[in-house]
Amino acid sequence: MSDLTPSGIPPIPEPSPYQPPSGSLIPPGPGSDLILTPNDKNMGMLCHLLALSGLIIPFGNVIGPLIIWLMQKDKSAFTDYHGKESVNFQISVTIAFLCCLPLILLFGLGFLLMLVVGVYWLVMTIVAALKASDGGRYQYPISLRFIK
Repeated sequence: MSDLTPSGIPPIPEPSPYQPPSGSLIPPGPGSDLILTPNDKNMGMLCHLLALSGLIIPFGNVIGPLIIWLMQKDKSAFTDYHGKESVNFQISVTIAFLCCLPLILLFGLGFLLMLVVGVYWLVMTIVAALKASDGGRYQYPISLRFIK
């Protein structure tokens, strides 16, 4: 009886202050998940690292990230973001390599450009994978946006 107000109605509890969820947070972004699981981080990192399969399998740099992205895009906004970034970048790099092929006939200029594109591809892929494993977002500096 002591928990009732004089009119016989229970008192309205005081609202508690907002407490943000615990766990690793990603920077705010459109459609982002608030809390990342280790699986989200691993899948985001895998989207980038599977591009290295292109060193062994022809067009594996596009196929690997594409498969992971298609399988995981509906499960996590984080994986969806990194999958799109990786696939867009890998398609852009593949186009750059294909553009270098005819330039091989011009005094070996194509070989030099292929080397530059290859080093850029490797470094940017590793940087993006590290960023994804830390739970952050990474946007490749030079990449065409085929998938939005």
